[in-house]
Amino acid sequence: MLAPEILSFDVPDAVETGSTHFISCAQWGKAGEKPTLLCVHGLTRTGRDFDYVASALAKDFHVLAPDMRGRGKSQWLSDAAGYNNAAYLSDISFILQSLGVSELHWLGTSMGGILGLMAANTSPGLIRSLILNDIGCLIPAAGLERIKEIAHVATVFATKAEAEVALRMRMATFGIHALEHWQHAYAYGIEQVDAGWRFTYDPAIFAAFSGDAPVQDVNLWPLWPAVAPMRVLLLRGMQSDLLTHETAVKMKEQHSHFTLAEIHGVGHAPALMDDKQIALIQQWMSAMV
Repeated sequence: MLAPEILSFDVPDAVETGSTHFISCAQWGKAGEKPTLLCVHGLTRTGRDFDYVASALAKDFHVLAPDMRGRGKSQWLSDAAGYNNAAYLSDISFILQSLGVSELHWLGTSMGGILGLMAANTSPGLIRSLILNDIGCLIPAAGLERIKEIAHVATVFATKAEAEVALRMRMATFGIHALEHWQHAYAYGIEQVDAGWRFTYDPAIFAAFSGDAPVQDVNLWPLWPAVAPMRVLLLRGMQSDLLTHETAVKMKEQHSHFTLAEIHGVGHAPALMDDKQIALIQQWMSAMV
């Protein structure tokens, strides 16, 4: 596996003048030398989820994989209100402007895919192609209810072994089987702190899921028309509770340059570490070189 360069960005705060927060971003290659592929992770994950697929694609692409604020090696915020999609997009925009990247290919898992759909609407011309990893235009309430329940699960553990077991349970639907891949997940999914061992995300990222209001389906169909000019690859775990087969098919019916790949034995979301999943992405991306 090809080790990335780790970039550091002090990103200006959009609300508090003069204040910044720190964003860590893995990079394979250099901006401007090859087409850029931006990889954006899911809600509780980190940019290092993409190490395997980035290593495979680095021959033909400049790859970026940031840890979004509150995750991985990026800064945790003192105000949970800063954990929102608009703020995440602002951080990404700062990174891209700092590197001089004006167009790219976007690979987004779950939350990262939602951000890709939003960016297609707010930044026309930025995204040349879009890979959505187990996220679509309608997010069922049942899947969101499961995520809301995760907000109340422990994130700090007395021992490393307990943290590893908890992370395995959390990632049970990802379809990970190889010990090497689990070891990679442990390396970037847990860390040692004074209190013991913890997951590498700020529990406050779940602030949007707080409250007693009933969880409802999330309708992202209004974002879909802006994606029409792009080639799209939609990956779906066949046991996913956040992307139904019906939604995936409907998205395909409404897009003329669309590929749907459903992955057996996986729920939400495919880990993108398996050779077959990586080969699928490589083959699809080969047309972009």
